[in-house]
Amino acid sequence: MSNVRSDKPFTLAGRTFQSRLLVGTGKYRDMEQTRQAIEASGAEIVTVAVRRTNIGQNPGEPNLLDVLPPDRYTILPNTAGCYDAVEAVRTCRLARELLDGHNLVKLEVLADQKTLFPNVIETLKAAEVLVKDGFDVMVYTSDDPIIARQLAEAGCIAVMPLAGLIGTGLGICNPYNLQIILEESKVPVLVDAGVGTASDATIAMEMGCEAVLMNSAIAHAQQPVLMAEAMKHAIVAGRMAYLAGRMPKKLYASASSPLDGLIK
Repeated sequence: MSNVRSDKPFTLAGRTFQSRLLVGTGKYRDMEQTRQAIEASGAEIVTVAVRRTNIGQNPGEPNLLDVLPPDRYTILPNTAGCYDAVEAVRTCRLARELLDGHNLVKLEVLADQKTLFPNVIETLKAAEVLVKDGFDVMVYTSDDPIIARQLAEAGCIAVMPLAGLIGTGLGICNPYNLQIILEESKVPVLVDAGVGTASDATIAMEMGCEAVLMNSAIAHAQQPVLMAEAMKHAIVAGRMAYLAGRMPKKLYASASSPLDGLIK
């Protein structure tokens, strides 16, 4: 059948990953809880806010890499807290220096502190500079299909539209825009921001997203470690359901068994 979906590896910057769950490292009680939750999530890629987290730039302070060693996890530096392209580019260059030439980064340029909505104009400016500078750019963006297309055309290796605003836990607020992005994109699409619970992650995967990135949904749960494990299973279930293909929705029920040949 032509509409049967076959699985394909989750690949970024030439490297294949088994887990399709990417997790943040902020907002936990302490570094030990961070370590436990991320281990329970099964994630292989962990994103780190370079402007807020010590990964070596502050000698003598606790270093996140001591509990999340780069030989076990792929560290994804991000530009959280940046509000213009210049800041974002500078932050990525600092991260590359701290991580010995590491080129994989998550670009996010925010518009304001209240909504944390992406400033797509500054994001596009930064993306163009970073791509020319040899970075492998995964980019946080709005759910605007046109902007997502432009970021991919600029050379970003993955586009990461929000499901809802950062930290809100509202789930996928505009599935229709996300569906357009998924249908049109020639690079991996990952939902980033807005996930609140396991079902949100599953829905994103059922729609066809390559992966999901989250932080608050795990860190702000009443039991973060347990929620991290729930998210691991949610991602797997959603991917399997996407590949399986759901039954058609119908207005009325139909008999589960044929009526022909019934004993009368």
